[in-house]
Amino acid sequence: MLRNTAIYLCLLLSVTISFTLKAQNNLIINTGQRDYELLNGDWQYIVDPYETGFYNYRYHEKGEDDKGAYWASGIPRNESDMLEFGYTNTHSIEVPGDWNHQDRLFTYYEGTVWYHKTFDVTNFDKTSRYFIYFGAVNYEAHVYLNGKKLGIHKGGFTPFNFEIPTDILTAKNNNVVVKVDNTRHTDEIPTVNTDWWNYGGITRDVKLIKTSANFIQQYAIQLAPGQDIVKAIKKKRFEISGSFKLNKPVTNLPVTIEIPELKLQKEIVINGTDVAYNFEVKKLQLWSTDNPKLYDVNFRFMNTELHDKIGFRKIETKGKEVVLNGKPIFLRGISIHEEMPLEVRRAYNTNDAALLLKWAKELNVNMVRLAHYPHNEYMTRMADSLGILVWSEIPVYWTIDFNNEEVYKKAEVQLTEMIRRDANRASVIIWSVGNETPVSDTRTVFMKNLVRKAKAMDSSRLISAALQVQHSGGNVNMVDDPLGAVVDIVSINQYIGWYGGLPGSAKDAKWETIYDKPLFFSETGAGAKEGYHARKEVRWSEEFQEWYYEEQVKMFHNMPDNFCGLSPWILVDFRSPKRNNPDYQDGWNRKGLISNEGKKKKAFYVLKSYYDLKEKEARE
Repeated sequence: MLRNTAIYLCLLLSVTISFTLKAQNNLIINTGQRDYELLNGDWQYIVDPYETGFYNYRYHEKGEDDKGAYWASGIPRNESDMLEFGYTNTHSIEVPGDWNHQDRLFTYYEGTVWYHKTFDVTNFDKTSRYFIYFGAVNYEAHVYLNGKKLGIHKGGFTPFNFEIPTDILTAKNNNVVVKVDNTRHTDEIPTVNTDWWNYGGITRDVKLIKTSANFIQQYAIQLAPGQDIVKAIKKKRFEISGSFKLNKPVTNLPVTIEIPELKLQKEIVINGTDVAYNFEVKKLQLWSTDNPKLYDVNFRFMNTELHDKIGFRKIETKGKEVVLNGKPIFLRGISIHEEMPLEVRRAYNTNDAALLLKWAKELNVNMVRLAHYPHNEYMTRMADSLGILVWSEIPVYWTIDFNNEEVYKKAEVQLTEMIRRDANRASVIIWSVGNETPVSDTRTVFMKNLVRKAKAMDSSRLISAALQVQHSGGNVNMVDDPLGAVVDIVSINQYIGWYGGLPGSAKDAKWETIYDKPLFFSETGAGAKEGYHARKEVRWSEEFQEWYYEEQVKMFHNMPDNFCGLSPWILVDFRSPKRNNPDYQDGWNRKGLISNEGKKKKAFYVLKSYYDLKEKEARE
């Protein structure tokens, strides 16, 4: 809890990019199954809107040994020593957590806050290696340990880690300092203009990870993408493929894969750091929305062992259909922001994930769109166990600087970090490379490159993006965004009857696309203030939102045969500084089917009824 309460040099920019890539390339996955200590809890803080702790009065970055830099201890060496900063328990902040909700003074704060924590290392061992891991920091993080800079990371929703040299780590009284800056910039991902709250801070878990001299850094295991799944099911013989990445190269050393329930044990020999593999298994139960089967899988390398729970499934498109394990599936989705509206804060733990997914399940969904950025790992792991399909997205949102090569690099880093973290989550079936990006040649090249990167990293999942532009001739909406040529699902955000016209205009709307691919409504919705009742024609009433969904459902029944599903906007009301109607919004986006107080609006039951019908049709 809180109590009592620029322009960078070119050299700094290049260093930032270098460290960002370093953190991303060396990402350690499945940290929950490693030897680690949580560094969560109360951290001391200093609010630094002028970045006094980082720059000197000439606005140059301070030297590493500058005692006035805020990564120093802040403790005077003697009574004559002059310091103008210090860390104290009277100014403390909870980690993980955003700073905005912890004190009203910080509600709209954007800028720099310095975080400081002192910690001891249990069973400290200089022969081991240590890494500090952050689930997410929004947006730019500079990390220091005992006065030494470990690195820089940009990106508010993806994990990163840095190794701590053992010559600066000690058994007692280590000081970790993180400079966190959530300032929006035109050359960042996302850019300055978004429709959600810019929660700042260390918003996810912080871990001190202990490893051996060499270890499995990343791994992937899945059904081999190229196999004919229908034939595999008939023969009860399935091909498994995957890969390992060690932290350091080796010569002729084995990694063992064990799936006890299948009585399977395979030994893979590695030369170097990376190896790909495949093998056959029999009588495998496939993961699905009806049967979210997860297998205990063990990985052993030298004297260390990792455990994971893995589901095996195949997602693909065939012509106009999305197909899961050889059978067409209609995606009954809902979009979700990573926010706990009841407490007006960023969601960050298993209880938060459980509540959001519980609400989604009550709507009878089989899919969630985690918008507009990668959500906490607790969400995707819980979706695995509940049998909920996931659309995961990077915040290439609206009008970023598509002409800037460095902006593209930042987008690719976030895409890479997202894919690496969740490569083994069966629930994740769609990687999305962005939302509502305006069509231009430059933008299309930018986005197509992201699609190619995603496909190169992971050919086992579908790639999409939430498109916005469609050409209307009369009541025909023609989707012809050139990005549709390279994505697997043509996804479109549409708000017929909310932004322009009234809901009744939706029932006569016709939809076509120039692409012979599945068509998905990635957003649709209307705002309503929970508890406000009036005639259906009165905007902001629950009756208007209910009418909107009734008319949308009529349109859904008349969609072309490539209509594969939808993820309406949105499950719950969420905070947005763009929404300033004093009577009905007051800083909230009111398109939620559930209010920020957790109460279901009338439209919730309209969509649920439609989803109940679609589920019944699928079972018949």
